[in-house]
Amino acid sequence: MSMAKRLGAEFLGTFWLVLGGCGSAVLAAAVPTLGIGFAGVALAFGLTVLTMAYAVGHVSGGHFNPAVSLGLVVGGRFAAKDLLGYVIAQVLGGIAAGGVLYLIASGKAGFDVTAGFASNGYGDHSPGSYSLQAALVCEVVLTAFFLIVILGATDGRAPVGFAPIAIGLCLTLIHLISIPVTNTSVNPARSTGVALFAGGWAVQQLWLFWLAPLAGATLGGVIYKAVLAKSD
Repeated sequence: MSMAKRLGAEFLGTFWLVLGGCGSAVLAAAVPTLGIGFAGVALAFGLTVLTMAYAVGHVSGGHFNPAVSLGLVVGGRFAAKDLLGYVIAQVLGGIAAGGVLYLIASGKAGFDVTAGFASNGYGDHSPGSYSLQAALVCEVVLTAFFLIVILGATDGRAPVGFAPIAIGLCLTLIHLISIPVTNTSVNPARSTGVALFAGGWAVQQLWLFWLAPLAGATLGGVIYKAVLAKSD
């Protein structure tokens, strides 16, 4: 598969993840009397990955996340030379989705993008007012386990054809755990795509949602390769 098609698939997959996941949070989570709540948002994020992994995973591998791409490099499943291109495509997909979401959300009277716009945060900007330390630990550990699940589900020894289901459900579980802590990142492209439109504190705190997922993905890749990968 050509690199252009692979990058296009990563752009589309990340676009869908941010539009579907963050869109559910911004547009549907707190609709008066009939909102989908945290559980609905968690499921929406999982469904975006599950559906696009089946749709374009055979083209690009279905990363949709700079941390996942890095973790796959560390785990020996992805070529380091392709990492930068994937990250750029993913971030651009996230930003494009943030733009579309902004156009939709701003069509409602009283919309205020600075209120958060599904951005990730800690301290006063954590949904549950969790500290920087709590947010850091949460994002590192959950991203590490996300990579362990991804590497395990796509291992040649795993049941064939079920990886997108396991990965999508894992992302759903991650959100069920961590929405109250950070609004759940585990994906720098997802965080960037909405933070740039929210501005202010969301951009100021964005560094954590690059650092922690990348560190967690590296940790997950190291653990899987050292403990669970098939021996030569």
